[in-house]
Amino acid sequence: MNFGSDNVAGASPRVLEALVEANRGTASGYGTDGLTGRVTARLSAIFERDVDVFLVTTGTAANALCLAAMVDPWGAVLCHAEAHVATDECGAPEFFSGGAKLVGLPGFCGKMTPMSVEAALTGGHAPPPHAVLPQALSLTQATEMGTAYTAAEIAEIAGIAHAHGLGVHMDGARFANALLRLDATPATITWKAGVDIMSFGATKNGCLGVEAIVVFDRARARHLAERRKRSGHLLSKGRFLAAQLDAYLADDHWLDLARHANAMADRLAAGLVALGVRIAVPVEGNEVFAVLPRAMHDALQAKGAVYYRWAGTGVPPGDAPRGEERLVRLVTSFATTVDEVDLFLAAAGHVDHRE
Repeated sequence: MNFGSDNVAGASPRVLEALVEANRGTASGYGTDGLTGRVTARLSAIFERDVDVFLVTTGTAANALCLAAMVDPWGAVLCHAEAHVATDECGAPEFFSGGAKLVGLPGFCGKMTPMSVEAALTGGHAPPPHAVLPQALSLTQATEMGTAYTAAEIAEIAGIAHAHGLGVHMDGARFANALLRLDATPATITWKAGVDIMSFGATKNGCLGVEAIVVFDRARARHLAERRKRSGHLLSKGRFLAAQLDAYLADDHWLDLARHANAMADRLAAGLVALGVRIAVPVEGNEVFAVLPRAMHDALQAKGAVYYRWAGTGVPPGDAPRGEERLVRLVTSFATTVDEVDLFLAAAGHVDHRE
């Protein structure tokens, strides 16, 4: 009963098979191999336009390199206050950019609002050269609270950012999960809505360890090739990164994996609701934020269930935990089974949590 994160799962068998196949024979290095070219072609087809693609090993590297390509050391990146780039990457965006500042904006359910973005860009600031210069905005899709920005929401926020000269980045660690929930096309919720560059996630959804930087607007991506090399993320045997993504993207395997994860999240949320548990945030991906009675939480922990408690600062007041209640995050993956979900629900259902 491990719902700690989707990165606790292994890799898709198809991805592992592709790695074994890529191990045969020889191939040119540093991303000049045929598999890397094929991945670029696949992503160009998926996004309905020619894109530049840079493969790296981690989401942190992808995000940090994307942002570093758009901001100067004296620049600023606007993001949600609880965004992964701001709270979980140990200052990597600041380090890779040479010191740019991340400015966290408020918003319920992990989402920035057009009003908060506009206020950040037009509010009173110290005159140059005393204040950092906003140069980029970073959206997380799906957000840290499992919600999804619609195409219209992205377009409105990106429009404000562009009007003030900012580039727009999307952290797409769980992009596939959000995409399916929105029933949209990849193009509709990225470059057509104003996204200039994105981190295309794969590791959380069935790959062993690979992420893709996808560039839609080359003018916004300064010296990414050199930045990747300097950061140590240009692998000499790049075919082993490309092999993962090639298998991941082929025949919409990436969508099938995310579809299963979403379905397991829906099953989990529905089962908890049937037990009288409150779901604090809409389930729009593969994450369930549930408000558990204290007795239920303690019993589940005693039975070995793994999940994270959540601070709850971004939950709308009416849905926030009260008294001894516990807000928790439960994450499903492509490898989560129906039996695992039902075992968790059965354990939760055996607790008398009436107060």
